[in-house]
Amino acid sequence: MSSPHERPRPRREQAADGAAGALRPHQRPGAEPIIQFRNVRKAFGRQVVYEDLSLDVFPGETLTIIGGSGQGKSVMLKLLIGLLRADGGSIQAFGQEVTTLAERDLLHLRSKVAMLFQGAALFDSMSVEENIKYPLIEHGWGTAAEMDQRVDEVLHMVDMPGVQKKKPSELSGGMRKRVGLARAIAIQPEVILYDEPTTGLDPINVRRINGLILSLQQRLGVTSVVVTHDMDTVFTVTDRLAMVYEKRIAFAGTPEEARNAELRYLREFVQGGWGTLDEDL
Repeated sequence: MSSPHERPRPRREQAADGAAGALRPHQRPGAEPIIQFRNVRKAFGRQVVYEDLSLDVFPGETLTIIGGSGQGKSVMLKLLIGLLRADGGSIQAFGQEVTTLAERDLLHLRSKVAMLFQGAALFDSMSVEENIKYPLIEHGWGTAAEMDQRVDEVLHMVDMPGVQKKKPSELSGGMRKRVGLARAIAIQPEVILYDEPTTGLDPINVRRINGLILSLQQRLGVTSVVVTHDMDTVFTVTDRLAMVYEKRIAFAGTPEEARNAELRYLREFVQGGWGTLDEDL
């Protein structure tokens, strides 16, 4: 029997044990990255965010990006969908070079790559239904009746049926996150980017969002990239994690590999708030 003080084993690890010999997506024979960052550089004036950032994302995996505040984790997501432009290096998605895409081509890319922004970023003046329809209209997604049906479908996927006419101000923080997620999946993306999806939520809603990330990855077969500080989220949903440190990706590997990594900063980060840091002893 487990000690009452022992942390429960992460859901991903439990699933891996349950399927003997199960391979993570990046380990499957012939696996090729769907997204590639190579030697990416980015600065805002004198503030250098990346000097030499390289990372692969494989189809069907959930990759979490961790690192201290101000390390540029969210910047990576914005570079991928063209909201920011890299100063150098290469970013490829679906075989296209993102750094040279015109705005029209970026719109097509964003029909394949959806993003759940921090705080859900819903339009306060719009109803839930109007918020979800916004990307459908932008991408020319079907008739009015088909969009109504799609809104109903995605709200059921995130366990929020019947809230079409509510305004964001009428929803709790966790509910707004779920509506934001419904909006993200409405266009049937191949990749979902999550920018701090559990920040500011209570433990119950954190578990609910983590469950949705896992459920959507399994039900829809999407590739997920999750930026988070929450180590419980990391060890619940992750196939691989990558740490941004000293203006580059300092580590990329499985959660099991992260626990045994030589990088001291990573080991202390992985503790997830439990215990003390070495320099405090």
